[in-house]
Amino acid sequence: MSDRDPLIDFVTTVSGEGYLKVEETLGDGYVRLRINEAERRQAKHDIRSVEDVVVELLRNARDAHAHRIFIATSRDGDFRALTMIDDGVGIPTTLHETIFEPRVTSKLETMVMDRWGVHGRGMALFSVRSNVTVARVATSALHKGTALTVLTDTTALAERADQSTWPVVDLGEDGAPRVTRGPHNIVRRVVEFACEHPELELYLGTQTEVLATLHALGKVHLDVSDLMFCDDLERLSVWQRPAACSDAAELTSTAENIGLPVSERTAHRVLAGELAPLEPVMTQLLGPEEPEPTAKPDIYRDRRSLRIHHGDLEAFRNELTRAFDSLAERYYVSLRGEPKITVSRDSISVRFTVDKED
Repeated sequence: MSDRDPLIDFVTTVSGEGYLKVEETLGDGYVRLRINEAERRQAKHDIRSVEDVVVELLRNARDAHAHRIFIATSRDGDFRALTMIDDGVGIPTTLHETIFEPRVTSKLETMVMDRWGVHGRGMALFSVRSNVTVARVATSALHKGTALTVLTDTTALAERADQSTWPVVDLGEDGAPRVTRGPHNIVRRVVEFACEHPELELYLGTQTEVLATLHALGKVHLDVSDLMFCDDLERLSVWQRPAACSDAAELTSTAENIGLPVSERTAHRVLAGELAPLEPVMTQLLGPEEPEPTAKPDIYRDRRSLRIHHGDLEAFRNELTRAFDSLAERYYVSLRGEPKITVSRDSISVRFTVDKED
């Protein structure tokens, strides 16, 4: 039966392509599936567990050139809620639904091969949505990062029974951290990803813990004027918005918009600093990095050396990152980590560390 068979055209017209799985009958029980049916089956195969969903979302954030990724997760009965927030390049508003369609990707010339397989076919988010109850972009815009939420029914998509145990991480002979044992749960997948990508900061906790972390980190990185006089939170990066909220009602609304629903009482506690922010997952496992030895004071140092406020320095770094994005698209390179800015007595130096895409 050919693709132009009148019967196929008639059935397609009456029932829609969703009811017609076969493009061609080949005989002896063999058929050629239509593209949409093949994609649907592939999507079902790509995601076998909730942990697989977490990995696909992490890979998406990494490929969007994120430096910080926040993973909020909780379970209520049979349902697992996941929210992933990153500071990557973001998604244009017009594409918030389109990115969940098959074969939609930002990697026109390249794809990524990592320990979890091929990435860049335009199937990851399609596969996620095909296997979960809800998958949506909570909020995102170009150069503002992304908040993406997922709800899974664990009776339909399984997860490991033990989701509370953290894996054990040891340092290899090369000094690099590696997961050596522990259940293959969500925490382990996040830690394995952090081991593979030491240039990233990954935070993992509940919705409340992640909100407290965003609020605390934003206070450090935002300028005082942003904290006191910001009347349009959407001009800030997604992850910075909780820090600029002026009261509990605004924080509750903002948290809802970025996929971290909390009560107003919890918002009051966050604003009061009663909830400790999370440490990056690798810091929790290995402890903070050893501080560099303190240099002896130089009594001849020029006391008039240049000083730049940390808020201005962060804003400058964000501008540099945005400027690099256009260069990256033309020359197929990606930024590894944040631009390194060195301020000396009479100069400001900027260094970009890049990865070449094959």
